Amino acid sequence: MPFGLTGLHACMPTCLRAFLMPAPVHIRPARPDEAETIAALAARTFHGAFDATNDPVAMAAYVEKSFTAERMRTELADPANQFLLAEAEGAAEPVGYAKLRVGKTDPSVQGPRPIEIERIYAEQAAVGTGVGAALMAACLTRAVEGGYRTVWLGVWELNPRAIAFYERWGFRVVGTHPFVLGEEHQTDLVMERAVEGSG
Repeated sequence: MPFGLTGLHACMPTCLRAFLMPAPVHIRPARPDEAETIAALAARTFHGAFDATNDPVAMAAYVEKSFTAERMRTELADPANQFLLAEAEGAAEPVGYAKLRVGKTDPSVQGPRPIEIERIYAEQAAVGTGVGAALMAACLTRAVEGGYRTVWLGVWELNPRAIAFYERWGFRVVGTHPFVLGEEHQTDLVMERAVEGSG
């Protein structure tokens, strides 16, 4: 369940939504010293995306294990990973992030030279403002620049909004794999698309 483009941003203050909605989005690579920023953003956006549809104990266990600053430091230092941060004009902190990863590919992925979008999340107040689209476009650009020919991802089967988003970007379902949230076993759809413009 690595994708958080669901969103209940209507619960945010109207003034905050109005502030974020028109703001241009800038995507940049994360710096090695931003582990704590990414850990906090990852935990916050994961909770925002999935708290309403999952057991709070399972959510807490997953977040506590997956989004520590120590783990983010390790992931940032791994050359197999690329982190991208989304910044909105006037916002003090990043409003979304994505993580690309190479080296581990689901067996259902069919295309050659694959790269995974392992995570892509936006703050709930920024959902629907173009942050997700900007992050996706940046991920695909990175794939082209890296010479990859296939982009794949996993998305929770009970997340129709995210599935529709990926379908609009040309992804199609090619399989499934398990996802463990705390002690709960869920199913992710595996989706892939070809990378246009790569050699």
